[in-house]
Amino acid sequence: MTSISPDVTIETAKAPSARHRIMAGFIGNVIEWYDFALYGYLAGVLAPVFFPTDDPAAGLIATYGIFAAGFLMRPLGAAIFGFFGDRYGRARAMQVSVTMMVLPTLALGLLPSYAQVGILAPILLVVVRLVQGLSVGGEFSSSVTWLVETAPQGKRGLVGSWANIGSMTGSLLGVGAASLVTTFCEPDLLLDWGWRLPFLAGALMGLLAIWIRRNLHESKRFEQHHENRSDTSPLLQAFTTNRHETLLALGFAAGYGACFYIVFVYLPQWLTETNLLDRATALTLNTAMTLFIIPLMPLFAIVGDRWISRRSWILIALSVLSLSAWPLYLWMQHSDGSLFSILMTHVILFSLMAVPLGSGPALFVEMFPEEDRLSGYSIAFNVGLGIFGGLTPMINSSLIATTGTNMIPAYYTVLMAAAAVLILSFTPDRSRAPLR
Repeated sequence: MTSISPDVTIETAKAPSARHRIMAGFIGNVIEWYDFALYGYLAGVLAPVFFPTDDPAAGLIATYGIFAAGFLMRPLGAAIFGFFGDRYGRARAMQVSVTMMVLPTLALGLLPSYAQVGILAPILLVVVRLVQGLSVGGEFSSSVTWLVETAPQGKRGLVGSWANIGSMTGSLLGVGAASLVTTFCEPDLLLDWGWRLPFLAGALMGLLAIWIRRNLHESKRFEQHHENRSDTSPLLQAFTTNRHETLLALGFAAGYGACFYIVFVYLPQWLTETNLLDRATALTLNTAMTLFIIPLMPLFAIVGDRWISRRSWILIALSVLSLSAWPLYLWMQHSDGSLFSILMTHVILFSLMAVPLGSGPALFVEMFPEEDRLSGYSIAFNVGLGIFGGLTPMINSSLIATTGTNMIPAYYTVLMAAAAVLILSFTPDRSRAPLR
């Protein structure tokens, strides 16, 4: 065997490393959001499978309740994986998180029904969703932190954007899989075993993710810092020494997350409730817009890398969102739901949200020092976006029902985007500086 000097080995290993790093960060978020979208769209199918069929409404509510329980586990998962990733490495955290996503997804596809094992069926479903919620709490922030830390300094935004590209791709795949199985399976076949197919397919994708992440290496920054690491808990540091950064990140995540959920989740429901579009058309348009912004995210991330500082770029986008939300919603209502007004509103809102979706991951990572970066980021992101953002559809529906004002989503977007802008104005811009 021909010997190769260490220097040559390092150089030849660099060629595929960028692609491998991006794919490793990308694939986990594909699986995470594939499962998220799949469970949500198949909730109506899963309800009679795992709950008694004599009360369909109660079964559906319970199914969505289990869906929400997974969200409640995200902050706990953030704390666990944040500590683990700061103490033992981001790559290890990514390997554990993807395994904890894949195994429950496989288990869900194999779970017995209520007709087979009775009350044990919903209990097992709860356990599966809780484990998945834990893994979700650590997956996104771990992969973003690792991607940004291993990226060249001038490409941190672009490389970090691949985590959100993975999220959007996974959502589209989940919606597509749910549509396929409900379209081509007869109702009885769907309830019998057809619903299992997309979950088992997700488990197969997960095995690919485990294989891709099997030999990940830590960033040089983490390895250098790890040698001189103090004994202080990174979780404690996130709430003491660096609580300023944690609070800023949490506030920004809450404001930005609320805007995200209004545009991406609640807007189709609002269009349906106001009789501006039928539900099928509203969902189709929403899916098309998600596909539309996937290439915009890396392009807008490049803008933040090269021409406009990342913080300023996001500030501009959210400021325009805050100023334009009210007239855009007013336009849709006063035009009696003209397709042109609805389409242009979607293009503007989704394009503006593509800026923080593309540049936001790097911005979060740059806010924290190495000592507690993953802990602070994970907790701030999952509490801010996962809880405050996730409650946004329910809050808007409740406010509309209470006030009778259909413009509530516009007012809420104005308020939350302005809050995110205010918080960002107090956030140092480190987009051109080395990571701390």
